[in-house]
Amino acid sequence: MQMTEENLRGLFGRMTGDEKHGWAAASTLHAIWVLYERVLNVSPSNIDDPGRDRFYLSKGHGPMAYYAVLAAKGFIEPETLDTWRQWGSPLGMHPDRNLAPGVEISSGSLGHGLPLGVGTALGLRAQGRDARVVVLMGDGEFDEGSNHETMAIAGRLGLGSLTAVVIDNKTASLGWPGGIAGRFEQEGWAATTVDGRDHDALEKALTGETDGRPRAVIAEILPIEEGSTA
Repeated sequence: MQMTEENLRGLFGRMTGDEKHGWAAASTLHAIWVLYERVLNVSPSNIDDPGRDRFYLSKGHGPMAYYAVLAAKGFIEPETLDTWRQWGSPLGMHPDRNLAPGVEISSGSLGHGLPLGVGTALGLRAQGRDARVVVLMGDGEFDEGSNHETMAIAGRLGLGSLTAVVIDNKTASLGWPGGIAGRFEQEGWAATTVDGRDHDALEKALTGETDGRPRAVIAEILPIEEGSTA
């Protein structure tokens, strides 16, 4: 079956009972789908290949969109989504790499994903591999000093294989001068701000040239009007 946005939302909708994090999850759906559908070289057939691309969900609270995409791409069976929040389910309230197939890192504590991404990018460079490492973050993670330290070292080391995708819903970005993109640019990253629901714009930002610099894609997701769809 060819996966459509409607099918994907159907998979997402099979996981209920965590309305507290529903919006946190829904805001990531477009970016994660574009990554797995159009950008990343990772699939169930090469998940153990050391040369595969990596996706790290640093914004690990509310992982329903991540699980829906993993089901859509064949990493997990769609029926597994029905076990969400049940005892013994492989689908943790935060992603767990030891339980859910296709999950690369255990996450949920803010400020951990980007440092892990830098370490992986450095390891791949040392091995002579050009695989990409993409870390999806939330704007609230910029309260964590670990991210600012990591942004600084990644820019100075020229980690061109590293990409940070930041979901910015304007609830926690705290009015950074020049916006979140400007903060990355100060540290030597190539940064682009796009509509986080525009799949073509996301793909272009994720695949354009960066002259060897790490890449930051700020995906703005603003609240939708009542009666419309996300």
